[in-house]
Amino acid sequence: MILLIETSTPVCSVALAKGAEILAIRENHEGLSHAKLAANFVDEIMKETGVKLSDLDAVAISKGPGSYTGLRIGVSIAKGLCYALNKPLIAVSSLQAIAQTAAKHYDENHLFIPMIDARRMEVYSAVYDAKNECLRDVQADIIDENSYANFAKQPFVLLGDGAKKCEEIFKNHSQIHIDETLKFSAKNMISLAQKAFENKDFVDVAYFEPFYLKDFIAGKPSVKGLK
Repeated sequence: MILLIETSTPVCSVALAKGAEILAIRENHEGLSHAKLAANFVDEIMKETGVKLSDLDAVAISKGPGSYTGLRIGVSIAKGLCYALNKPLIAVSSLQAIAQTAAKHYDENHLFIPMIDARRMEVYSAVYDAKNECLRDVQADIIDENSYANFAKQPFVLLGDGAKKCEEIFKNHSQIHIDETLKFSAKNMISLAQKAFENKDFVDVAYFEPFYLKDFIAGKPSVKGLK
């Protein structure tokens, strides 16, 4: 039984999963209202299911990259629960989670490039194959027509809230598909969180910090306003 919290993007999403089954989920897609909603979502889900917080086996949090404020809120809630309940904390990559979900809907020849909108034509992205193996680590990209040219030998799918800004740039590339149907969500985290739990792949509740890509932000004045 794992509580899943996704706050790395404007989507605020909390779910409770037992094995591969979602028992309850709450989501808001209307913007960065995480401070007001995330803790309430946890409370609502536990009341709806009748599950006690003490019955949880672990809490899983999206570790980023993404919104600085959103990540801090989600991690603070997850840490508070784990500390009070003496439960393990699991950290899941938001990008890897949505890439794994997308792979179920495409054939094995596709690559998957999940994107989190940063600012202007900038995104946080990584590249995964159909087996959810990372082919290029997370980094901040300024999108232009040459972006991801190293992967253009096979079809690839752009996902997440940063993909829409790529429509005009890649409109003439037949190998590139933009999928706007999949959103960042706590439900995408289930498989990775369950695997981490089985492998006892936990993070330190006291010292865990989200992945902010701080070096990029400090080195690129164009994203100083990123929240």
